[in-house]
Amino acid sequence: MAAVPDAAARGFEPVRPVRLYERIVEQVEDAIASGELRPGQRLPSERELVVQFGTSRATVREALRVLESNGVVRSRPGDPNGPEILPFTTGGLTKQVRRLARADGLALSQLIVSRMMLDSTANRLAAVLRTEEQLAEMEAAIEQMRVAVDGGYGSFSEADIAFHEAIARASGNTLIQVCNAVVRDTVLSLISDKIAHARNAQALMKRSLGHHEQVLAAIRAGDGPGAGRASLHSIYDYYAGYVPEAERAALQALLDD
Repeated sequence: MAAVPDAAARGFEPVRPVRLYERIVEQVEDAIASGELRPGQRLPSERELVVQFGTSRATVREALRVLESNGVVRSRPGDPNGPEILPFTTGGLTKQVRRLARADGLALSQLIVSRMMLDSTANRLAAVLRTEEQLAEMEAAIEQMRVAVDGGYGSFSEADIAFHEAIARASGNTLIQVCNAVVRDTVLSLISDKIAHARNAQALMKRSLGHHEQVLAAIRAGDGPGAGRASLHSIYDYYAGYVPEAERAALQALLDD
């Protein structure tokens, strides 16, 4: 007969105490996730929430403070109505990733590798799934990039972002859209000033435009692998110079794959 495991030998983990306001935050977020609460709707007033949750006003206020800092709700001073449910944005997530990059040693090379992987996957999907309307959006963004080459980095960057956002939407994958935007915005927050003030900024923009035109041609032709490869080379060519040489092997590994 098999031996019965010794209960005393089993490794249990310590139980984490949960504060009351965290329970309120969880209930509100669960209601949003389930669709019971939707963007634009209002929570009950603070007084009503105290009654419904059966807790103190201080606990409710702390929960609302956390929800607001996380971008889940918005309260207006003097508004007699309850807090408004906000639509999801990538702002809070971007802020956390940026903090991770600045404070916790997340290397620029890791961010760029992530962007190369996300972008190339979005391009492969977009080449197969895009609609004619979405293709037209990409073409319009490319045309804006052509015009912006002589207008400065700011205008070029805006058109560049519009192009990548159009591709991400065409991928049909919401998570790719969100993650791509977060990683892209974090990378730009770290090195956009260097790019904007580079001596060869215009040459970089022209080279980047050429790569983007290759991506567009592959997506237009329905060539997923080609669109993915063009994206990898585009991002590498544009950003590798800002990565320490000792860390470029990870970026190059994706090109050699």
